[in-house]
Amino acid sequence: MDSPDAPFLADCPGGVIAIGRPTQEANAGSALLRAMERRVRFSPYAIPWLRAHRDEYDVAIIEGLWNFSTMAARWGLVGGNTPYLVYTHGMLDPWFKQNYPIKSMAKQMSWLLNEGPLLANASRVLFTTEEEKLLARDAFWPYQVREKVVGYGAFNPPADEIDQQIAAFRQAVPELGDRPFLLYLSRIHEKKGCDLLIEAFAEYAARHPDIDLVLAGPDQTGLKASLQALAAKFGLAARIHWPGMLTGDAKWGAYRAALAFTLPSHQENFGIVVAEALACGVPVLISNKVNIWREVADKRAGFVAPDTLDGTRELLQRLSALSGEERAEMGQRARACFERHFDIRNAALALEAVAKEACHS
Repeated sequence: MDSPDAPFLADCPGGVIAIGRPTQEANAGSALLRAMERRVRFSPYAIPWLRAHRDEYDVAIIEGLWNFSTMAARWGLVGGNTPYLVYTHGMLDPWFKQNYPIKSMAKQMSWLLNEGPLLANASRVLFTTEEEKLLARDAFWPYQVREKVVGYGAFNPPADEIDQQIAAFRQAVPELGDRPFLLYLSRIHEKKGCDLLIEAFAEYAARHPDIDLVLAGPDQTGLKASLQALAAKFGLAARIHWPGMLTGDAKWGAYRAALAFTLPSHQENFGIVVAEALACGVPVLISNKVNIWREVADKRAGFVAPDTLDGTRELLQRLSALSGEERAEMGQRARACFERHFDIRNAALALEAVAKEACHS
């Protein structure tokens, strides 16, 4: 839906057919049209282009829901001869329905016209986990889809510069020094359970005066200030560190240096950060609302508990009960869990197989 003269398209490694309006033409349109093009990437060319060219392709893959590209796919692909797959990426999770009821009502109307028919006519609707597939069934009505779990995952982290990675992390959080720590690495957002983690850590910190907590991630909604106030209330201002978003060596070093990774989220379709922690051989402490919890529990790669304060306390208590040797063994199982379930190369092969199956069905 981008403009063909968008400068960032020049660096895209794959072939791109940009069917949005050229910038000069878009700027000449009405204010309402310009707003739609910016906000929802509306393009008047999308549906006609799909109808004209859809039969030139073996298979199409629609990424995500609830945007104009979804609408274009519904009216441009349904009824044609080209099979297509829809990757929902967690956008049918009932958590959103429960927490944003007004927006959910609008989505139900859109579902009847666009998303519902699009998914009903798809060769397969793709999910990253069994848990995501099961939760999606209660999302919208009517729900008629051909389900397929293809998995998802992360790349193997660089393995030849571990000391350099840890040094980069310690340099990014100088006030932490060489102290051991628990790691949270994700967006600072209400659905992530950061408040639960801080309150549970208050009790854990009293029993473990040598261990700190690192809350790393971008503050996209302005929640950080209230969380810092909560930390100060519990006397933890000096024991909780906020380095912001970590990338590159500093990110990998954070995983590798952590005692454990924790994510007590209220909703997590997959949890790439959990897969990355597993890839680094780090035990993970997650809620049962992180949709890969079944695989983590099955491989004993960490601990799983409800997304409540008591559940988050339980995660930290169970970690406390481990000896150093037991924690190291759990780290080994974490790495094995990644290799079995969450290596992105396996997910790519699964997606390729489903695409080939769609072409020959």
